[in-house]
Amino acid sequence: MGTYNVPRNVKGEGRILFIFSTKALILSGAGALVGGVFYIIFNLLGLTIVGIVAVVLFALIGFIIGTFKIPNLERFDITRKTGGENIDDVIKRAFKFKTKKYKYYVYDLGTKEENKDE
Repeated sequence: MGTYNVPRNVKGEGRILFIFSTKALILSGAGALVGGVFYIIFNLLGLTIVGIVAVVLFALIGFIIGTFKIPNLERFDITRKTGGENIDDVIKRAFKFKTKKYKYYVYDLGTKEENKDE
């Protein structure tokens, strides 16, 4: 008898601690580092609890950016165009667009009936 590969779901095998993907873990760590700066500032002012909350908040923001996707909502223009894409991909694309200062020009050529008259 021969051996056969049985297909299986391997989606969750790239995750660390069941909820963190590699990208989400890296962005959570980066957010915690940013929050650590605020922790140091608040700790010098004697507001240690506020500093800890800042670290947790920034780490949570990093986790959300690395994990979730933009919902596809027809009501809003931004979600209609980017619905279903990862948040970090949209942020990277927007940052590249702003730094390179690209410009889009839209020309109104009219309808086919208007162009036939000319």
